[in-house]
Amino acid sequence: MKKTLIECLESIKDFRSGNAIDHKLIDILAIAILGVLCGADGWTEIEDFGKSKLEWLKKFLELPNGIPSHDTFGRVFAAIDPKEFHNVFIEWVQNICEIIKDQVISIDGKTVRRSKDKSKGKAAIHVVSAWAAENQMVLGQIKVDEKTNEITAIPELLKLLDISGCIITIDAMGAQKDIAAEIIEGSGDYVLALKGNQGTLHADVELYFKDEILTQDKKELAKESMYFKTLDNSHGRFEKREYYICNDIDWLIQKADWKGLQGIGLCISERTEGEKTSIDYSYAIYSIKDCTAEQFAKYKRGHWGIENSLHWVLDIAFREDESRARKDYSAENLNVIRHMTLNLLKQEKTCKRGIKTKRLKCGWDDSYLLKVLEQTNIGV
Repeated sequence: MKKTLIECLESIKDFRSGNAIDHKLIDILAIAILGVLCGADGWTEIEDFGKSKLEWLKKFLELPNGIPSHDTFGRVFAAIDPKEFHNVFIEWVQNICEIIKDQVISIDGKTVRRSKDKSKGKAAIHVVSAWAAENQMVLGQIKVDEKTNEITAIPELLKLLDISGCIITIDAMGAQKDIAAEIIEGSGDYVLALKGNQGTLHADVELYFKDEILTQDKKELAKESMYFKTLDNSHGRFEKREYYICNDIDWLIQKADWKGLQGIGLCISERTEGEKTSIDYSYAIYSIKDCTAEQFAKYKRGHWGIENSLHWVLDIAFREDESRARKDYSAENLNVIRHMTLNLLKQEKTCKRGIKTKRLKCGWDDSYLLKVLEQTNIGV
């Protein structure tokens, strides 16, 4: 029997003690999640949401002393162990999300800019997230420790996920031998972007494409599935992307250093907007055996989805960069709530509007709110 989100949340330990506990922890957690789902972006707005929906909330929450104050929400989420909250999130996602074979899972980081607290010497939190392109869901996230970087956080996130049969895509920061090995040992495959941080590997791959591949006839390369092109003319700009791959890399000196390495790829992006044209060359290594240029294109496009479907949405629809939640763990826990509610809204397909409008519609229309909740195993 799969657990609901409410049942998963009940596993979080209540850190409070004594006789001054006016509100059940599960009520506080549920109201916060529902409040953010319905358009609230901070603790005061969550309190206002709770008061305006008091009679509706009483249908499934006990609320022995009514709706908690915004100070109570702030104190509770500042103190909840974020690792526990992350684990609940991942458990719930695994209950509702069936990962498709050959799924692209993109891993990338994002800084919550206003979570920085200069007065306490606290840096803005930086969160690394895993995004399932096909399912359109956040699978998990982990905060990068202030004294480290994404290179140390990514392996920790991978350990939390089931990546078997999936394609893991990471930008150049994550192009590390240990990370590649972690993915292969997890029965996944990788597409890792290359830049100058890999020294001679990037230089050797770049030189090979320019001297050996780009000099060949594109039609002949296409016949061998080594070349693929896409064209896009929308939003006032024209984009041409050309993808090249090479699976015969026995010549590559560094091949033995990268577990599972099977080939190298290049994407040439040409963008024209008005009278201005820009060209970008993006190189990568991958572990997919007998990969085609069309497959490589799919994996590259899948990775770009984390920026367009997750990071951009968090900034525009959830105003994440404007959030002033800073105290202790509050910024990190609120980030998890945003991911929860984004997953809920992405699974509701009948409303063809954007995420921001869907949030407003949840707040305006109880029947639509219930429809969103019924799409996933939340338990309300």
